[in-house]
Amino acid sequence: MVTVALTLVMAAFVVRLLQVQAVDASAYAAKAAVNRWVTHEVTADRGTITDRSGVDLASTVDAFDITADPYLFTADQTKIKDAPQQAAQLLAPIVGGDATKIAQQLATPGSRYQIIARQQSPQAWNQIQDLKTAFATKAADGDGADIMAGIFSEPHSKRVYPADDLAAGVVGFVNSEGQGAGGVESMLNKELSGTNGKIRYAQSNGRQVPTAGSQEQPAVPGSDVELTLDRDIQWAAQSAITDQVNKSKADGGYVIVQDSKTGEVLAMADAPGFNPNDLSDADSSALGNAAVQDAYEPGSVSKLMSMAAIIDTGTATPTTRVTVPGTLPRADRVFHDDVDHGTWYLTLNGVLAKSSNIGTILASQQLGSTQAQANQVLYSYLKKFGIGDPTGMGFPGETPGILAKPQDWNASQQYTIPFGQGLSVNALQATSVYSTIANGGVRVEPSLIRGITGPDGQFVPSDPPTKTRVVSEQSAKTLTSMLESVVGSEDGTGINARIDGYRVAGKTGTANRVDPKTGTYKGYTSSFLGFAPADNPRVTVSCVIQNPTKGSYFGGTICGPVFKQVMEFALKSLGVPPSGDPAPQLPTTFDPDQPPPATTPKAQ
Repeated sequence: MVTVALTLVMAAFVVRLLQVQAVDASAYAAKAAVNRWVTHEVTADRGTITDRSGVDLASTVDAFDITADPYLFTADQTKIKDAPQQAAQLLAPIVGGDATKIAQQLATPGSRYQIIARQQSPQAWNQIQDLKTAFATKAADGDGADIMAGIFSEPHSKRVYPADDLAAGVVGFVNSEGQGAGGVESMLNKELSGTNGKIRYAQSNGRQVPTAGSQEQPAVPGSDVELTLDRDIQWAAQSAITDQVNKSKADGGYVIVQDSKTGEVLAMADAPGFNPNDLSDADSSALGNAAVQDAYEPGSVSKLMSMAAIIDTGTATPTTRVTVPGTLPRADRVFHDDVDHGTWYLTLNGVLAKSSNIGTILASQQLGSTQAQANQVLYSYLKKFGIGDPTGMGFPGETPGILAKPQDWNASQQYTIPFGQGLSVNALQATSVYSTIANGGVRVEPSLIRGITGPDGQFVPSDPPTKTRVVSEQSAKTLTSMLESVVGSEDGTGINARIDGYRVAGKTGTANRVDPKTGTYKGYTSSFLGFAPADNPRVTVSCVIQNPTKGSYFGGTICGPVFKQVMEFALKSLGVPPSGDPAPQLPTTFDPDQPPPATTPKAQ
């Protein structure tokens, strides 16, 4: 009976061994591998964003995500009940976390993976490694439990912005997952991110088994992006607009600097801004790029487009006489200029120099034999200048502005649109209008990306920008001379933008502002846009300030000096030589007692 019993027991053992080692071997091996083999993602290094000279605006540094395996903190593994609490007290000061929350993560039932802290510095991980070594040594000597065995690290690079808030609205930022959440970081997130890799290795009690080998799929780093921005000019623009917004106690403002010939954006500065290195105190309303995301009514700077239509169609010339009354009744409204006056006897050039709303209305009405025809002609030129359409730069959140079709213009808009009310633009659209005139009447699609360097080290330049003829070259020259009168003439509104040694062409603007909170007119949008040198344009600069509440609100007064400061810096930085010939002196007024030249079209 004993022999039979032993035989049966041995037979059971043999059957069980056959089941485990032969019949179900693969199934049991798979179950063992669940705990033995671990797979971790290897994060790809994010590409660098630089200015046009290769200076880093956004880069990546080594960092680590601190992770944990809660199973290794259970009482079965550590032989103590409060291992999660003890480990949390040690980790919290190093990673800057909350000890209670960390303890809860370490004690998560059934979990094998928890992220304790993201993007920790190498120094922080070294401190944790020192603790792991110390507790492992004590446990081996029988002097305590290894409560740090379940703490690991995963390489996870950290995004840093060496220039802090410089060009933050353009460069953008990344979220906690390391993905672009604003600006170029979001716009080119796919190119910058690269492709993550994987590593799989065997572990025992939280440590890699070196003799078991590993499998690795290398990460492919992201591409580097070179912007058209010039870091020095960006600094000058950002400093100037920030100072003026603070002095004027304004809601905000922006300055754009553009290469007049190539369309490249050399600077795009917002105020207020933010520091992408620390978003904890940032105003959420300032995290975007207001220069392309704000839609506003441009006011008198838009008169350049009306004058372009008038000049290019041959409707009038700069010396065409325009008799401007003190008030102008139209469509159950009475229109005024920014100052009360009697009858002005202005040339068309004088209408632009003195920024007369009434004169602009009268001149624009001559674009067609009827008001409807005049509206259609003006609309066609506004569209050719890019109003109502995206700039083509592809920036996330960009507004195309608002430009209704002429048949939808109400009774008021058909008179206000010629002088810049009743339509809306973003600041880059407005800047591009002036660059178009500076470039001989050809609009060059604005660009922000010079090119991309891939993981293979090859630099691929961006595609050439689209070019569109808007007005003739002769019309552009004529309009440039008229813009020079705005700055150079004693009757002009832009005298604060004069620059010694350089001929400046520009225009002031002071528009009624639509309050985004109420949708009603409240406050003003002040602006100055122009280019220099007028005789050989190289740089276009725009300044826009929203809702100034202290001191003057006129564009020529508060934006003219900003334009001058930024333009002077840009001309010097780019090594642009001073102007040669003096500016032409176009007349701004006429004597009503003298008959007009026979060849001069009338706008009266």
